[in-house]
Amino acid sequence: MLHAVIMAGGSGTRFWPESRTARPKQLLRLADERSMIAATVARLGDLVPAERVLVVTNDVQRPGIVAELPALPSDAVLAEPCKRDTAPCIGLAAICISRHDPDATLAVMPSDHVIVTDEAFQDALELAEQLVDESPRRIVTFGIRPTYPAETFGYIERGAPLDAKYQNVFRVTRFREKPKAEAAREYLASGNFYWNSGIFIWQAKTILDALERHQPEMFAHLKTIAAAWDTPARDEVLRREFAAIKPISIDYAVMEKADEVVVIEAPFDWDDVGGWQSFARLRGADDAGNTISGRHLGVRTANTIVRTDEKHLVATLGVQDLLIVHTPDATLVANRHDEEAIRELVRLIEEHGWHEYL
Repeated sequence: MLHAVIMAGGSGTRFWPESRTARPKQLLRLADERSMIAATVARLGDLVPAERVLVVTNDVQRPGIVAELPALPSDAVLAEPCKRDTAPCIGLAAICISRHDPDATLAVMPSDHVIVTDEAFQDALELAEQLVDESPRRIVTFGIRPTYPAETFGYIERGAPLDAKYQNVFRVTRFREKPKAEAAREYLASGNFYWNSGIFIWQAKTILDALERHQPEMFAHLKTIAAAWDTPARDEVLRREFAAIKPISIDYAVMEKADEVVVIEAPFDWDDVGGWQSFARLRGADDAGNTISGRHLGVRTANTIVRTDEKHLVATLGVQDLLIVHTPDATLVANRHDEEAIRELVRLIEEHGWHEYL
């Protein structure tokens, strides 16, 4: 059966001050009136019912995610005891699901992407499941046709078509990490590269076998956790063994070493919503290039992003290219083209010991 694993442990630092430790990006309402994670679960539709959805997050974020997803069973939100990147996260989820469904197929996805439309996404998932059913050792991923030479995404280089009966399904030649500008331009010009969506479909036993082969130390810790899962020592063993795992991404741990990998050119629109510039793409702009959410009065204001609420007025006069985000206890005013520096700002807040703003 098809299960969904939703990775929801990220912090969304570039969305500060709205994104906080206990209320990260996936809990924000950025694209519409639903939180990012609620939209991710809803996107599965009837293809993956609530009892086959597993959300992996952390102890701090778990209460907010549970409250946001009341339709999921109480044990459907699993908290990692510490952050160890995507490979241990996926391995832990695969072990948990395999206990009840040894033949499970997993659709692994981030919790904080925007995908349009739900129907196209479900059709793509069904195709991916079919491809895995045909060849159980196969790993399937979705590639996004690039629209500009992005330096912030990983890339997938496609090879030959998989089979004439499938349109837009290709063998994967290799995965490429985030490139420099010149390489990104070459990827775009070649026509043989996709952005890596971070969505994977495989059998649980396939990914566990791959982790055992390529990451034996990690797998040993995961096996110890699995052995204690139904015992009173579960929480203690989970904390100890998971903390002992070396952090590593699934791309480095498995994907760059895997043999039978295919990529489906995504038939849906996709946005990873990486920062406030993404918010502007999602919400659109007025004739002056302004993206406004909340109560705002602008005079001679252009190309500015304003995020507030209906109870707090933000007024701007004679400005352009600004990012203004108001929250009850913190306000950000920045050059809208320098949003990467928000990470540095958050680091400085932490250094000052102002943890109430994080």
